[in-house]
Amino acid sequence: MLKWILLTVAVGAEVFATLCLKYSDGFTKPWPVIGLGAGFLTALYLESVVIRMGLPVAITYAIWAGAGIALVALTSRVLFADPLNLAMLAGMALIAAGVCVVSVASHAQAATV
Repeated sequence: MLKWILLTVAVGAEVFATLCLKYSDGFTKPWPVIGLGAGFLTALYLESVVIRMGLPVAITYAIWAGAGIALVALTSRVLFADPLNLAMLAGMALIAAGVCVVSVASHAQAATV
């Protein structure tokens, strides 16, 4: 259970860091740049802890990246009025489906080894 909590926090840190990119105004504002660095370092550290706890790298990364993409797209729509249309939502659904396929395939491979 702890690894899933840590992975969720890692996703949140990655989303925070990615949103700081917008606020940094091309790395010209120091506080958002500091937030960006802290967010990505936290995200990567927690992702490494989750992998060390036994969650396969493919699963960890697929969830981290897929959830990050979806949450950044939704959050940037709210915060910055970035575009979010049906095609983009369909793409995010395909990413979620891909994460599920990777997860199922990883569990099937582990069962045969």
